[in-house]
Amino acid sequence: MTTTLTRRRSAFLALLLAFTLVALSLLTACSKDASGSDGQSKPIRIGVVGASDPYWATYVQTAKDAGIDIELVDFTDYALPNPALTEGDLDINQFQHIVYLANYIATSGKDLVPLGSTAIYPLSLFSKKYTSVADIPDGATVVIPDDPSNQARGLLVLQSAGLVTLKGGGSIFSSLADIDQANSRVKVTEVAADLTPSSLNDAAAAIINNDYVVDAGLSFDDAIAKDDPSDPNALPYVNIFAVRPEDKDNATYLKLVELFQDTTAVTDGLQEVSGGVAEIVKIPQADLQAALDKTVADTKAQG
Repeated sequence: MTTTLTRRRSAFLALLLAFTLVALSLLTACSKDASGSDGQSKPIRIGVVGASDPYWATYVQTAKDAGIDIELVDFTDYALPNPALTEGDLDINQFQHIVYLANYIATSGKDLVPLGSTAIYPLSLFSKKYTSVADIPDGATVVIPDDPSNQARGLLVLQSAGLVTLKGGGSIFSSLADIDQANSRVKVTEVAADLTPSSLNDAAAAIINNDYVVDAGLSFDDAIAKDDPSDPNALPYVNIFAVRPEDKDNATYLKLVELFQDTTAVTDGLQEVSGGVAEIVKIPQADLQAALDKTVADTKAQG
């Protein structure tokens, strides 16, 4: 009787142990799936501006071939991707240069960091009425984007073109208030970046961010003025992948940067969309962070 009872207890304990191991195995698998690791069951959400550009589809397929699923989240308003990343609605975003990110950090008090570089683009001036800067009449209206980083860069382009004079020579922090009106040829007004193309119907010319040029039916070859992306001082205008600080060493995310930079079909597609003006750059993450830290400090000092 005792032996039989003992055997039954042993059998019960063995069955209980087996059930527990199976349950733990299932729980572990579910945990891995929920976290998106070990098989990447959850797609990595990347916020972009201009997801319809063909090279993004190429990039998504390239990542898929490498075993990484991506979901692109498209934005038309530059003000939205950084808060979305901060709040965890995105895993990565790729739409901005260092100056823009620095301004977000300085004004919001939130912290995002560069994951890797993509390209640097010249910022260009377009017109539907004039084929050269010299043809723009004195007193005409020129439009620039209203976000602080691109506004300052746009004003520097206008100064290089001889259309405005900026007090103190201008900087990456210049605003409309820094225009020396008495020594400037044109009047400058600001609108949201996505509205700059439509402003060409009324204004003499407009600074248009690269994301909106092709969609507006314009050609980069039609630009009547632009800045020089090869200038060493242009580093703060390098476009980047950005992440939350805790993800800066994420191996999968870093692989996505590598795939973007090293896949010819992706970079060729980006070049096509940019009209051949983009300059693909591979800048070490530490150098990007150093440039961001300095720009954030300078931005706060301006405030």
